[in-house]
Amino acid sequence: MTESPLSQAGHLVPPGPPRTATAGLFRKLVTDRLALLTSAASKYGDAVRLAIGPKTLYLFNHPDHARHVLADNSANYRKGIGLTEARRAIGDGLLTSEGELWREQRKIIQPMFQSRRIAQQAEVVADEAAKLVNRLRAHSGGKSIDVVQEMTGLTLGVLGRTLLDTELDAFDSIGRSFTAVQDQAMFDMVSLSMVPTWAPLPKQWRFRGARKELYRVVDHLVADRLARPTDGDDVISRLIASTHQEADARVGRRRMRDELVTLLLAGHETTASTLSWAFYLLDRHPEVRARLRAEAVEVLGDRPPNADDLHRLRYTTMVVHEVMRLYPPVWALPRRARQDDEIGGYHVPAGADVMISPYTLHRHSDFWNDPGRFAPDRFDPDCQGNRPRYAYIPFGAGPRFCIGNHLGLMEAIFVIAMVTRDLHLAGVSGYDVVPEAMLSLRVRGGLPMTVHEL
Repeated sequence: MTESPLSQAGHLVPPGPPRTATAGLFRKLVTDRLALLTSAASKYGDAVRLAIGPKTLYLFNHPDHARHVLADNSANYRKGIGLTEARRAIGDGLLTSEGELWREQRKIIQPMFQSRRIAQQAEVVADEAAKLVNRLRAHSGGKSIDVVQEMTGLTLGVLGRTLLDTELDAFDSIGRSFTAVQDQAMFDMVSLSMVPTWAPLPKQWRFRGARKELYRVVDHLVADRLARPTDGDDVISRLIASTHQEADARVGRRRMRDELVTLLLAGHETTASTLSWAFYLLDRHPEVRARLRAEAVEVLGDRPPNADDLHRLRYTTMVVHEVMRLYPPVWALPRRARQDDEIGGYHVPAGADVMISPYTLHRHSDFWNDPGRFAPDRFDPDCQGNRPRYAYIPFGAGPRFCIGNHLGLMEAIFVIAMVTRDLHLAGVSGYDVVPEAMLSLRVRGGLPMTVHEL
């Protein structure tokens, strides 16, 4: 049974399950958010209304819808469900802030991500990738390693050296802390924020300890920079300079802390997830892995890559894009309508929670042939056809397009090329690899793989 497409006010509203299905929908929201969205889109189409407890979620799953919400009418939409709850965990950094605060923060951070500057960091990225290859090689023929953990170490290393002008190797607690922080943010979301923050739950204790540890890390980074000034071409120095303009020093310190916590999360988590999924897929598709390795050998030989190699590693780039199509690092782009709107002919009331999901959009059969298949050739620049621009949005779109896209792509391309050239990462027999939709789309419980020399 589907609810009537007409609201009480006579507006056309999206179809969806009846309110009697709330219990089942809530259970899926808690246990499998990806299944909730994919089954809804499959059953009801490109626009779905999901009544879950006191909330109603509007899922829109067409490139035109994504363009409208994220770009054309983005001023009418602020951050929504999930990211709203994440503010308690990571504060008001670039990921969660709104309005003038967000614009000021973006202005401070944006210069660090200009394509020319990122190209200058190619040597650092290649060096960190070479360190990763050596760490992996040390485990060749031995017990399995956790690829997620290894990729997290790599991306933190790149983040520290390219954007913060510091080494993050000493802070091995960062990955674990962010896991606890994400767990709490998702718990707040699926509980519809009805559980008080003071409730003495183990999850709350872990979250408070993790947040305290992240604050300790960023406070140490700031103190170290104050004691060891640089030429100012790093995020920490820029944030320190910007906080001097704050009339209230406490506000400035809080803003700087929030921004650094956000950067540590967004700067490593998404790329680490993409790389983990890449090695999972390459193990399952030996023909793709062989072609990728042949390109790496031809282009690189036995040397590390440089910025000029990015356009030469053409097939590797196609592989990265296909990985992000199937497993987009940001699986959902939640928004909340400021005022009434109309999307695809359907009425969206002010205050409504709206969801654009790259995960479901990237698997839309109208725009992707055999969408569940891993096929990097669909991203061949010569063969992409007339696919709509907003059918593929792994970095979001519009004003809040991810500023770290150039660095993230460089990392993924260099690492996949160098690791695949020298090693084979093989999955562990019998291990069930499951995606987990948190703030990013990570591998649940890690990804054990064995390392083999080529």
